[in-house]
Amino acid sequence: MALTPDKSLAPDDKRARAAAAQNDVLLREVDDAVRQDQYADAARRYGRPALIAVVVVLALFAAYLFWNSRQDAARERDSEALVGALDQVERGNLESGATALDPLIADGTDGAKAAAQMLKAGIAMEQSKPDDAVKLYDAVAADGDAPQALRDLATIRGVTARYDRLAPADVIGRLKPLAVPGNAWFGPAGELVAMAYLDQGNTAEAGALFAAIAKDKGTSETLRSRTRQMAGLLGVDAIDDVDTVLNRPQAAGE
Repeated sequence: MALTPDKSLAPDDKRARAAAAQNDVLLREVDDAVRQDQYADAARRYGRPALIAVVVVLALFAAYLFWNSRQDAARERDSEALVGALDQVERGNLESGATALDPLIADGTDGAKAAAQMLKAGIAMEQSKPDDAVKLYDAVAADGDAPQALRDLATIRGVTARYDRLAPADVIGRLKPLAVPGNAWFGPAGELVAMAYLDQGNTAEAGALFAAIAKDKGTSETLRSRTRQMAGLLGVDAIDDVDTVLNRPQAAGE
């Protein structure tokens, strides 16, 4: 560090004062030189790694922007393909609609691929090709990259497509994890499980499950009405509010 001039010298000692001033200047120059060396050393030691870090961060950010733009483009492309296939199906062109889905199934993003498989399976059911539909449903259900909601729906649809060929225990085993209150698919999964209980002769379990579905506010009114009737036939009261049930509009088919 720089030293301050020694003021203890006698005023009349000019030589001593001059020497002190020269020493002070010299010490300041040495101090500045040391500081410059320290800055240079710090720049050599930390400047290059810091620069590399900045370059890496910028490169990663640029890569993310590129990836995001590619993802947006892929989603837009897949959406257009799905809409095009749906248009064909709505016009009754099932075969061309199914064909339009093949590129998505082969090379679409995870969600679009699963949606395309579900749509193609539905087309297969319309064409009375349940085996083809079951293969597609099972593929979605087993796809760990597909959205969980679609995987669960595919499981339900796959069981529905071959219900008559499955043992009741198999139906219950596949769908019981979904047939619980609070699950998004409680209604449709629970109805199939309850029917499997009936096929086993387990009327108590079937009636209780039908009643639970009938009381579930998250289930569609049509399904609640149907399961309420089934619960009543099995001797289980599934009505919480009699006045509401008596005064509600009758659903089609009741």
